[in-house]
Amino acid sequence: MTHPTDIRRARGQRPRLLDLFCCQGGAAKGYADAGFDVTGVDIAPQPRYPYRFVQADAIAYVLEHGQGFDFIHASPPCQHDTDCQRIRGNTHPDLIAPTRTALEATGRPWIIENVGGAVPKLRGPVMLCGTMFGLANYRHRYFETGGGFRLDQPGHPQHLVPQAKMGRPVPPGYYGQFVGNFSGVDHARQVLGVPWMNRDGIRECIPPAYTEHIGAAFLASCSLEAAA
Repeated sequence: MTHPTDIRRARGQRPRLLDLFCCQGGAAKGYADAGFDVTGVDIAPQPRYPYRFVQADAIAYVLEHGQGFDFIHASPPCQHDTDCQRIRGNTHPDLIAPTRTALEATGRPWIIENVGGAVPKLRGPVMLCGTMFGLANYRHRYFETGGGFRLDQPGHPQHLVPQAKMGRPVPPGYYGQFVGNFSGVDHARQVLGVPWMNRDGIRECIPPAYTEHIGAAFLASCSLEAAA
């Protein structure tokens, strides 16, 4: 792995993470736990976001400020590629390609996250699943890396626990699917590790365990580079 610039900082200073399209901050929590100083950007107000927040257009913001961060995470809206939105006939912008172009222009290491429906538009994505991190949930998410950063594909444990029907209450011995107007917000908060979120945030969030893993992998690779 190589970086365009050295990210080593003064002792005690945490590396800076830019969280684009941040919503309520599931990804942010994982990066903070991994050791990053997090700044989130979203075009909509996010009063539940637990870290520094800037209300702005994410693509415009990264083009202007992205070079000032050590690592950039982007979760462009996934509604364009979700099954439920296609069923409803709703239309949403497809921002994956414009986001990638903006990230590449920064010269910084980056990652784009999205749902399974977006996989054909992602380049060599790594899939993460809740079972990889001991979560009682499957919630597959896909991560394209760039700017010199590479992420290894973890082993994928077999899905042995049945899932409740989409959006329905979770029977004992089942995993939930926390999408749509689901019931059991408190249960979902506990399972996914997002106790500050409401239902709207939980529907689309990245479990923090996923990005803690990504952030730790990035920082470990930087330490190896520095020691080389």
